[in-house]
Amino acid sequence: MSVETQSERARPEPIRAVPVRHPGRWVAVAVIGVLVAMFVHLLVTNKAFNWSFMVDEMFRPPIVAGLRGTIALTLLAMLIGVGLGVVIAVMRLSANPILRGVAWGYTWFFRAVPRLVLAILFGNLGILWSRIEFGLPFDRQIGALFGIQDFEARLFGFSAVDILTGFVAGLLALGLSEAAYMAEIVRAGIQSVDEGQTEAAQALGMRRGQILRRIVLPQAMRVIIPPTGNETIAMLKDTSLVAFVPVSTELFFQLKAVGNRTFQVFPMLVAACLWYLLLTSVLLVGQYYLERHFARGHGRAGAARVKVRGLAAEAGGTTGEAVTR
Repeated sequence: MSVETQSERARPEPIRAVPVRHPGRWVAVAVIGVLVAMFVHLLVTNKAFNWSFMVDEMFRPPIVAGLRGTIALTLLAMLIGVGLGVVIAVMRLSANPILRGVAWGYTWFFRAVPRLVLAILFGNLGILWSRIEFGLPFDRQIGALFGIQDFEARLFGFSAVDILTGFVAGLLALGLSEAAYMAEIVRAGIQSVDEGQTEAAQALGMRRGQILRRIVLPQAMRVIIPPTGNETIAMLKDTSLVAFVPVSTELFFQLKAVGNRTFQVFPMLVAACLWYLLLTSVLLVGQYYLERHFARGHGRAGAARVKVRGLAAEAGGTTGEAVTR
C-alpha cells in the first residue's frame, strides 16, 4: 500500500456545521406579530378614534396657530436656556466663591421646582406688583429728607399685567428652568476637555474668554450636543404645560379646546400625540446630523475615516515616489 493511499485513509471527514437554532426568537416574533395585528385591528375598527373627524380638525387655522406657538415657545425657551446655561456653567467653574454660590443656588432652585408649578407661579406674578417702574430707588424718602413732597425720580414703567402675559410667563418659566439643566450639561462638557488644552492656550497668550470660545467650547460640543438634543425634545413636550397658565396660542390648548367643545376628547388627544410625534421626529433627524458633525474624528466612525484618509495619503505618497523614480 502506497503512502498516498494511507494518507487518504487517515484524512478526517469534513465537519458538517449545523446552524444553531433559536426557537425563542420565532416565539417572540409570533407574539409580537399577534400584538401588532391586534393593535392595528383596534385602530381600524374602534369607532372611538373617529379618524375622519380627527383629520378634519387637525389642520384647521386655530390648530395651525397653536402649532406655531408651540414651535416658537420651544425655540425661544431653548435659546434662553442655552445662553443663560452657558453663563451659569462658567460661574460654577469660576474661582470666585460668590459666583459659584449664586450659580449653585440658581440650579438648586430651578431643578427642584416642577415646571408646571413654575409656569403657574410666573403667570400670577402680577399679584406682587401692579406696576413695574425703573428709576431712583427710595425717591420719596430722599425727597422727604430735603423737604420735597411727592418727589419722584422714575424714568419709565409699565403695567405688570400687560407685560407678564400668559405667553411671556410660560416662556420665562420654561427658559429659566431649562437654564439650570443646561448649566450642568455645559459644565460637564467643559470639564471633559483636557486641561492641557487650556494651559497650552494660556502659554500662547490667549485670554480666558478667547480660550473658552475658541478652544474649550468647540471641543466640548461633542459632549454637549447629545443631551442638549434630548433637552430640546423634552422642552417641546413641556410646552403643553403652559396650557394651564393659560396660553391660548399653544397646540395642546387648542386641541383640548376643540375636544371639549365638540365632546370628542379622545380623538383630539390622539391628534395631540400625532402632532408631537411628528415634531419630535423632525428634531431627532436634526439631532442626528448635529451629533455626526461634532463627532468627526472621535469614536469608531471618526477613527475609521482618519485611518482611510491616512491610507489614501500613504498610497498617494507611494505612487508619487514611484513616478519620481
